[in-house]
Amino acid sequence: MADHPVFDSVRTVMAVREYDDRPVPEELIHRIAESAQLTASSQNGQPWHFVVVRERETLREIGGMVAHGPYIAGAAFAVACSYERSSRFGVSDLSRAIQSMMLTAWEGGVGSNWTGFGGMDEVAGLLGIPSGHELFAVIPFGYPRRTIRGKKRRRPLGEVVSAERFGTPFAG
Repeated sequence: MADHPVFDSVRTVMAVREYDDRPVPEELIHRIAESAQLTASSQNGQPWHFVVVRERETLREIGGMVAHGPYIAGAAFAVACSYERSSRFGVSDLSRAIQSMMLTAWEGGVGSNWTGFGGMDEVAGLLGIPSGHELFAVIPFGYPRRTIRGKKRRRPLGEVVSAERFGTPFAG
């Protein structure tokens, strides 16, 4: 059987909200950050900026500020992801970069989960993100505390993929 590491990461990635105490090697943190930087963007605008946060106290503070992300406090590190407010493509380009980071991390055995969806002015202030940028998400990363197993609950492929025209069965 052929090796399909990217597809395998997409097929198996799960949200991770509990992390063990192992530090993530600097080389892997760098690769995760670089995967964001290398992601394609509309017109090559690259309307994003990423802040890698490793300091335990700062992670705790951010965990207390993000309504649905208190587990950020237990992550090995987090990446605060912002886009240029003036960019028409900022949200889509940044979302692509976030997915690149999450899949790169998963391939390396590191879990993550998307927290926030804009409206994080307090966190932006803490991290010195300028007003011309919108802090869109904070992604915590770390080795899963326990083995993540499970089957993804997805609608059948034929319900979400059509051939040629909407509603025409896809027989991939």
